Amino acid sequence: MPHCVIEYSANLGAACPPARLVEAVQRGALESGLFEPDHVRTRAIAYTQCISGHQATHFVHVTLKILSGRDQQQKKALSECVLGELESLGLSSISLTVEVSDMDRETYAKKIM
Repeated sequence: MPHCVIEYSANLGAACPPARLVEAVQRGALESGLFEPDHVRTRAIAYTQCISGHQATHFVHVTLKILSGRDQQQKKALSECVLGELESLGLSSISLTVEVSDMDRETYAKKIM
């Protein structure tokens, strides 16, 4: 498990279809070696109304929600793997950011029906 949530500017358009973003983030999460392939959940949300700094015309922000218990070094490696995959897409005039966020194991609930 992580839940990988990609937020991006909808005007990214043809330069990078959402499926490419999802695939890149999925690859980065798996490349970290922290998760089993069938446990990684990745989804993308487009924003039509946004301002992204002074020079960047597009943005991609990824939040990696993981269960608590990983150390800082593991979290840093995870964010770097995902950022590296985003960079490999060859986009320009874009702000790329990645954040790792802990979900409390004691309060996280899950049921597959």
